[in-house]
Amino acid sequence: MKSSNFRFAVTFIAMCTLSSPAIAQSLDHDRFSLSLGVFVTDRDTTARLDSSLGDGTDTDFESDFGLDSSDSVFRFDGYVRFSEKHRADFSVFDLSRDSTKIIDTDIQWGDTLYSIDTTVKTDFDLSIIKAVYTYSFLSSDDGYLGVSIGLHVADLKISLAEENLGQAETDKLSAPLPVIGLRGERRLSDRWNFRASGEFFFVEYDNIDGSLVDVYVGVDFEVTDHMSVGFGYNGVGFNVDASQNDFEGALDWRYSGGVVFLKFDF
Repeated sequence: MKSSNFRFAVTFIAMCTLSSPAIAQSLDHDRFSLSLGVFVTDRDTTARLDSSLGDGTDTDFESDFGLDSSDSVFRFDGYVRFSEKHRADFSVFDLSRDSTKIIDTDIQWGDTLYSIDTTVKTDFDLSIIKAVYTYSFLSSDDGYLGVSIGLHVADLKISLAEENLGQAETDKLSAPLPVIGLRGERRLSDRWNFRASGEFFFVEYDNIDGSLVDVYVGVDFEVTDHMSVGFGYNGVGFNVDASQNDFEGALDWRYSGGVVFLKFDF
């Protein structure tokens, strides 16, 4: 998921945005755009919380704790264009889930041991905020290709509780991950547009060591001059080893799926 997928995304974005023949209708270059969509996601989450006594249990939250592996959430995307070559994009959505399950194995989570056959209530609260600046080094009337830099912020809170035994554990991790990548757009016909982006990071930052790859491809159809309907695919792979006041351990999660949206341009 790391470098191979990102290289594929970069090549795909460049080919699609640069190789299409010129067409009569040009991009509108709206100054502001907002998309309201439904994000249908598949998820895979593995985490470990350590303690002063040693490493915790590597835990699959979907199979061990019963969190839904597929879900639909609302999603907000948009951009502000400052000039022909400068724009800022943003995305906001929430991937929180909860479950209650009788676990079938012992799980050491931080200082707490959750024994086999106990009922554990799990709250996995995760919100995603993306903010990216793009400079278009290649630009024409019917498309652009730019280099992007920004932040992918994952705000996470994991709560485990075994009410009968009075055991409970709540842990937090806020990871502002710097990303770089490519972002492109191409008009395919008078009303169809293609958009794609690929962003990644491999860094150490404030006791956080990890990586992220975020790939998006999509098309939209202009119903009117100021409204479009579209669909796309977004895939993200993220892993981190962290040592913070509220979280010391590892997190490896992936989410991917289709987005159906309404896009409003101003």
